[in-house]
Amino acid sequence: MKLRIKYEKTGVLRFIGHLDVMRYFQKAIRRAKLDVAYSKGFSPHQIISFAAPMPLGMTSSGEYFDGEFVSVTTAEDMKNRLNDTMADGIKVLDITMLPENAKNSMSVVSASDYFIYTNEECENDYMERLISKIDELKCLEHVEVLKKTKTKEEMSDIKPYIYEIKKFNYTIAENGVNESKSGIYMLLASGSRMNVKPESVLGALAGLSGVEYNPYDYRVHRLETYMGERDCLEPLLRAGAIF
Repeated sequence: MKLRIKYEKTGVLRFIGHLDVMRYFQKAIRRAKLDVAYSKGFSPHQIISFAAPMPLGMTSSGEYFDGEFVSVTTAEDMKNRLNDTMADGIKVLDITMLPENAKNSMSVVSASDYFIYTNEECENDYMERLISKIDELKCLEHVEVLKKTKTKEEMSDIKPYIYEIKKFNYTIAENGVNESKSGIYMLLASGSRMNVKPESVLGALAGLSGVEYNPYDYRVHRLETYMGERDCLEPLLRAGAIF
């Protein structure tokens, strides 16, 4: 049985890398005594796969991984058992059962949305200047940024893949306290076909604003991860059913 598990990663755990998060959940599944399926062969491992990896330093309330299980109870029971093993900063939010022919989460990711706000530890607060340039950015025919791969560097036009951008207010937990923040909302293409980083869009706004872009001046929180086409996006959880 294939399950899709949605979780959040917040607080100081933003400094934990993707590979460590994978190992964390492998141990959490064992501690929760869930009947996970294992691969065959001399070195069996849990059959789980993660969706879009989250960069170091980012928080999120819309992360996903898929897992195959030999048997299941109920979504609520499995969620509670996992959360009973969790450290502060990681929490399972929901679980759904996928159809047998469902593609894995990594292959279907097509977009993600983000909330970007000022890092309170930074010396500079240019957020309002960046916000003031959003309409100008929308009017540009091209937004070219330098994209680096393992083998080359090239300029790439990301304008067609900035699906939405606007000023946004959002309540987010900071040091265990919910605070209302003013910042920028972005809905961007994500996944294997095209992946636009929010930092690239921030850099373009900084260029329009005439300020030096420093990624450490900002905090990035992923709100949700989506599948489908631009005009018909759905959260990854929608591929499954309640059980």
